[in-house]
Amino acid sequence: MPGQPLFTQRFEITGRDFVNAGKASTTVKAILREIGLPPTAVRRAAIAAYEAEMNVVLYAQRGTLELQVTPSEVRIHVQDQGQGIEDIELAMREGYSTATEEIREMGFGAGMGLPNIRKNADVFHISSVVGKGTELDIIIRV
Repeated sequence: MPGQPLFTQRFEITGRDFVNAGKASTTVKAILREIGLPPTAVRRAAIAAYEAEMNVVLYAQRGTLELQVTPSEVRIHVQDQGQGIEDIELAMREGYSTATEEIREMGFGAGMGLPNIRKNADVFHISSVVGKGTELDIIIRV
């Protein structure tokens, strides 16, 4: 990993907790602004963090979002305990969604979460085990 960490923080995310949904990613955005990262890097990291956080809220029982900032990159690691993703390639397609009707009625489930993460990341890795959960590694270069 390039450079020593300037900042690290871990956020706990609870599935179906719509009251607190988005708080971790809002905090990530505020931290990155306070550190003084370029606005473009802040925006890209905030979008990726929000999409990843909401996927945990919508599809998993619980998860964590870990933020690590070095002089050269923002690293976001998200790991959840949830249903997992059966077909990652299919899930990465814009518009593909396994959202329930309830989730869609709340305004989510348009099938843009993972594609938006990939679009905003310089490096994006995803792995998933059906019935166990999903893990994301997201890197945004500063």
